[in-house]
Amino acid sequence: MPQPFHVFAPAKLNLFLHVTGKRADGYHALQSLMVFADIGDDLFFAEQDGFTVESAGPFAMALPKTGDNLVAKAARLLAEEYRVPLRGKITLEKNLPVASGIGGGSADAAAALRGLARLWNLPEDQPRLQKLGFRLGADVPACLASRAAFADGAGEILTQAENMPA
Repeated sequence: MPQPFHVFAPAKLNLFLHVTGKRADGYHALQSLMVFADIGDDLFFAEQDGFTVESAGPFAMALPKTGDNLVAKAARLLAEEYRVPLRGKITLEKNLPVASGIGGGSADAAAALRGLARLWNLPEDQPRLQKLGFRLGADVPACLASRAAFADGAGEILTQAENMPA
């Protein structure tokens, strides 16, 4: 049984965002340069029978009370994709303001996918996780990598940005 562990979900900033059109799937076509900050939310994972998501932190009160946030959605999606039981405890320390435009929900969903893959001993299959992440939101694939990248498409086509200042 894995020991409890922590995954950091850094804030995402768009240094530029150019909308180039609208796609058939409803997303906007865009070009962007995304970078990640040293501030963010923290997700804590522990083994348990059943599944729970708890929220704490300065912005926890702004999250949906039903537990139907992006962290819970990511967990259900990952369990369905890999056909594994939905189990474990996630505590989301919400340090980023909700709906503030800095990718907090997307970063949390990405951290949930990474953390649950570890908790459930699933393969670290980045392309597969990125496809799942895109189903949760256009920013989630970038948040899975959490490093500077140029984004195209709806945000899911990523090219690592080299030599960015730290």
